Formats: sequence, structure tokens, C-alpha cells
Amino acid sequence: MLEDRTTAVSPGIPWPTAYPQGYAVVDVETTGLARDDRIISAAVYRLDERGEVQDHWYTLVNPERDPGPVWIHGLTSEVLEGAPLFTDIAEEFSARLDGRVLVAHNAVFDWQMIAREYARAKAEAPVRQRLCTIALSKELGLPLPNHKLETLAAHFGVVQQRAHHALDDARVLAEAFRPSLRAAAAGNVRLPLLECRPLTEWSDTPRIGRQASGGYRPSSWRPSRRRPACPYPNPGRYEDGKPLRQGMRVAFSGDTSIDRELLEDRAAEAGLHVSTSISRLTSLLVTNDPDSGTSKVVKARQFGTPVVDEAAFGQLLRDVAPASEK
Repeated sequence: MLEDRTTAVSPGIPWPTAYPQGYAVVDVETTGLARDDRIISAAVYRLDERGEVQDHWYTLVNPERDPGPVWIHGLTSEVLEGAPLFTDIAEEFSARLDGRVLVAHNAVFDWQMIAREYARAKAEAPVRQRLCTIALSKELGLPLPNHKLETLAAHFGVVQQRAHHALDDARVLAEAFRPSLRAAAAGNVRLPLLECRPLTEWSDTPRIGRQASGGYRPSSWRPSRRRPACPYPNPGRYEDGKPLRQGMRVAFSGDTSIDRELLEDRAAEAGLHVSTSISRLTSLLVTNDPDSGTSKVVKARQFGTPVVDEAAFGQLLRDVAPASEK
């Protein structure tokens, strides 16, 4: 565990009274991106209402399984063998999150990984709202060529020392979030806060066809909900070689390696219209099996709807063009 405190004073700019009273900037490293993957390290920077660092915390977590892409996060089975289990650190983690807005880069991913771990531990994370720094950078209209963490950091002159190390990634994000928050306050920009809904049930029965340490009951992942209407007009169909544009209607079909809810939330937070069906207005269909006979694939063929696989869609999500671009 690592701790520090700072005494820096925020500039005396008018502060919107509706802004949160505190933030928990979070980064987790995981064994992978799928629904059955586990957290292997976690870091939290606690910030006050104006983005000043109050303290920070870091821990390894034993995932009780293969650590996944070691070449990315550098955490081997040997390193993690003596680490605490998530159940051992859940209380301390909760203390870091309690009463604060969870802030992360692509926050829906970090939140869902955290929610799953708490569900396995038969507990709930004390988080009710999250803020994605990708969404905030778009609200601020930052001139970024893409929405990678290193790009956001470079924009604010923050030096990254160890990419894909939870503690350093959380530090970088905290340092980039502070000027973002101040810019939002100065412009009285509405923060893109989203609700965090905890996963309340967990089943240890693996899904058929997956080598998994746990499985989901689809109805228990979260209550069904109506997504907010996409605020952007549909610019038309996706064209190969060009970026996605905010307002495009995107549908999904078949199994995905990343949880479907996660993909849909990523798409919605990027400004895309997530559709449950295919029509002549659909901009793009995402499927890993374009030769299947599902109704969505059949209709996509009939309407001439462009089709890409999950990997290609993930790349496209990194740089979605604003609705105003021509």
C-alpha cells in the first residue's frame, strides 16, 4: 500500500455547486476483457471536489487463475501468488470509493470489472456514479487526435512512466483529470456523470462453450433499462476506411468476447446510437460470424448494411468523429 498527501490550493475560480464533492480516480489491470476475467491490480487516487490529490492506494490481487497477457501488464503468476484475494482487499477498496464519483478512462470497463469482483465477494461497491474521462474530453472539445490515455496525458503535459501499471495509470489520469475538471468548472460544463448499477448476483456455473471461472445469469447482470436517446442525428452508413461518426446507428449480433453490455455502453458513450434491430437506417452491424443465419445478419445482407467484426469495431471506437465534422 502506498500513501501520499498534497497541500496544493486550487485556483479561485467559481465552482459549480452541482459538481460532486469528491472523486476516486481508478485504474484496474485485469486478466483480460471478457466477463469472466479477473482484476489483478488496482489503484485509487482520491481527489477533493476541485481535483486536488488527497491520497493514493495500490494493491496487487491474486486472480486465482492464469494472469492473462503478461506482456501487457507484466504481472506473472509468481508475482501474484502471494497477493491478497479480492475478498481480502474489498473493505479497503470500498473505503477508497465510498461517497465519491468513480473516475476512469473508459470508465464503463473499470466499473464493470469492479462490480463483478464485488458480486463474487457477495458485496456491493459503494459507488453510485461514474465519470469517463473520454466522455469529458469530448464535452470539453479537446483537440485530441484520438482518445488514448497517453494522448490525453500528453495534451496536459503529464509524463507517463509505466503504461499498464495500475498505480502509474491512475496517477497520470488524476493529473490529467484535474485540469479537465477545472476547465469544465470555468465553462460551467455539465459533467457526463452516469449511474453505476451494481451486479447483485453471481453464478459459478460456467457458460457452455467457455473455459471460465464464473458465469452470468443474464437477467441478473442489471435491470433492463431504456437507453437515453442519442442526441446526434444519424449521418448515414459507415464507409470502409473512414471513422465512425457520432449519431450512427450500430447493432450487434451473436457472441462477443467482450461482454455485450460493455460494448454497447462503450458505443453509447462514444455518441453512437445503439439499436436492437436492423433497418434501412442502420449504419453498421457488428458480428463475429457474418455467415450466420441470424435475423440481423440476414436483414443486413438484404439492406446492404456494412458489417465489421468485434476487433475492427473496437479499433473504430478509439476515434469516433464528432457529429459536427463534415
